[in-house]
Amino acid sequence: GAAKKPRSCFDRFFFLFAVISAKLKDNKKNWFGPSPYVEVCVDGQSKKTEKCNNTHSPKWKQPLTVIVTPFSKLIFRVWSHQTLKSDILLGVATLDVSETLKTHDMKICEVVQTLQLCTDRDQSDSIGDLSVCLDGLQVDPEAFQSAEANHKSQSLCYWEQRVDQNGRLYYVDHVEKKTTWERPEPLPAGWERRVDPMGRVYFVDHISRTTTWQRPTMETVRNYEQWQHQRSQLQGAMQQFNQRFIIGASVTQNKEFDPLGPLPHGWEKRTDSNGRVYFVHHSTRTTQWEDPRTQGLLNDKPLPEGWEMRFTVDGIPYFVDHTRRTTTYIDPRSGKSSLENGPQITYVRDFKAKVQYFRFWCQQLAMPQHIKITVTRKTLFEDSFQQIMSFSAQDLRRRLWIIFPGEEGLDYGGVAREWFFLLSHEVLNPMYCLFEYAGKDNYCLQINPASYINPDHLKYFRFIGRFIAMALFHGKFIDTGFSLPFYKRILNKPLTLKDLESIDPEFYNSLIWIKDNNIEECGLEMFFSVDKEILGEVSTHELKPDGGNIQVTEENKEEYIRLVAEWRLSRGVEEQTQAFFEGFNEVLPQQYLQYFDAKELEVMLCGMQEIDLNDWQRNTIYRHYTSTSKQILWFWQFIKEMDNEKRMRLLQFVSGTCRLPVGGFADLMGSNGPQKFCIEKVGKENWLPRSHTCFNRLDLPPYRSYEQLKEKLMFAIEETEGFGQE
Repeated sequence: GAAKKPRSCFDRFFFLFAVISAKLKDNKKNWFGPSPYVEVCVDGQSKKTEKCNNTHSPKWKQPLTVIVTPFSKLIFRVWSHQTLKSDILLGVATLDVSETLKTHDMKICEVVQTLQLCTDRDQSDSIGDLSVCLDGLQVDPEAFQSAEANHKSQSLCYWEQRVDQNGRLYYVDHVEKKTTWERPEPLPAGWERRVDPMGRVYFVDHISRTTTWQRPTMETVRNYEQWQHQRSQLQGAMQQFNQRFIIGASVTQNKEFDPLGPLPHGWEKRTDSNGRVYFVHHSTRTTQWEDPRTQGLLNDKPLPEGWEMRFTVDGIPYFVDHTRRTTTYIDPRSGKSSLENGPQITYVRDFKAKVQYFRFWCQQLAMPQHIKITVTRKTLFEDSFQQIMSFSAQDLRRRLWIIFPGEEGLDYGGVAREWFFLLSHEVLNPMYCLFEYAGKDNYCLQINPASYINPDHLKYFRFIGRFIAMALFHGKFIDTGFSLPFYKRILNKPLTLKDLESIDPEFYNSLIWIKDNNIEECGLEMFFSVDKEILGEVSTHELKPDGGNIQVTEENKEEYIRLVAEWRLSRGVEEQTQAFFEGFNEVLPQQYLQYFDAKELEVMLCGMQEIDLNDWQRNTIYRHYTSTSKQILWFWQFIKEMDNEKRMRLLQFVSGTCRLPVGGFADLMGSNGPQKFCIEKVGKENWLPRSHTCFNRLDLPPYRSYEQLKEKLMFAIEETEGFGQE
């Protein structure tokens, strides 16, 4: 007969195939074996074979017909029929029609394919093979190539390009009713868009067998691959992680340590049968749970900003003013003295003492006995979420006993340490869409404004709040730290324009430019509104009522800078932040951290590493100095004389964080990629040192003597809120 004309690649046509047989792994738990049948799904169609009873080697040889295009994907699901309950999904296999065409020169005629069956959750977990015979598909190679080139654009047919009133191009998604400035991309290979029964759009990754609410792009897929790569390196990172420590940690283990000093006359501390501490007042023959030295202390009116309450060895309270660097027995809230004519106490900025106080308060809050938390490594995040949220907040103050099923070992601290490490990394998984990196090369975490795409995101933030509070309460470290502004939020400290630099230096510099220049002379037309884009959706946020019609002038630009900085630092994550702190305060009230600053809190949560002075010196560069300049020689002499805590504080002052990458100083990151520690000659000898945390740069004036350099640097280190930072 006459030769058949090859089909056009734009056609939909009937495709004949036969499900031949399968070989399934023998499951010893099932005495009779499964009763398998195959369901084939493609482009919304579904066809099923007959079932074969009680066999691991079913043979169907059953022909089926579906309508496909050359770019369809056939999904084969092998089910086991159950008489009295729901059928069990044994395995899944996928066949890409376009790849099969390419393999067989654009002609599929009685081609037998053997497909690997995997479990629905894990593509690497093979459960057997499925044999199918394909027939009846031939296409024109040239038409196929043309269609393949246009296939991506076909998936964007519901997008429309428009121009706004300012002449800017933007794009409208008529399905999801969203707009974006960026030209839309097709879904990456292996992804599929679906709609759940409630009408919510979600996306399926057929390669990793996962789903996400966030529309995938090439960038998000790269982020996920990077995150997976980091996971594969976690074992090596654990070794370095286990070497982190906090100054004075050994002291905190001493049960006799009591920063409040002796009890008042007539009082005694005792322990009940459950290990809980209570207090006996012999004069009145009464008992109480509250410590008489602290009773009502945490419920008092908070101290003014910069003040801290401490106790002498005799248990007498005194007050430290960190702003003026003085101490007094006079309570700044009431003006009353706790001791008339008392001796003056020397001001000491002692992180070690603060840690000891904090650990003491945690011991006071601790509950007796322990709780068991059982989690699997494959579903660590969900298991941990279910377990942590099932306990009361008080239970989470008991000693933790973490169990990984199937793994030997008792948890005397080491397993819990690994759990905190692994789970803190899992929080960053882009599929959860909860946190994001603060910048392109800034690996500190901040709340993702797009987290609302996950319907349960507020529950997850409450869980993460509990988890972070548990880490602080139990003295365990997390792997990935937060941004500096986020630590300040935990401490209930106000955010400033300066805090913006650490998370968005470009935005910060643009505001500084507006502050330093006459915007009316430059002809800038700005209004009290900003455009924001979340998941491709562009919207306008007014910084004040009717802000879109209020122009920014020289007279009101200070207000504009303040409002736009506040917006950029919060950026629509108020609900998420509130949920986080709900969970956090249930376990550890924020007031227990009131004496720490943001950088000290980072050390409490992430720990500090032993800083290698030789590594630091080897990987430092100089500007307008040389390695033999006297100021540089003095600098390294000063670093050599420091203990590790002071070195860490100097590193925080210059780089903004106490954490070093796995590769040490050689892999130190700046805002624009790898950036080594830098010392630059700037200023006059009476200036204080300044730091540029985005560039890991220390501006070191040309001091005349070693003593002068030491004095100025020490002052910069102690002013942990960022004196002289830029």
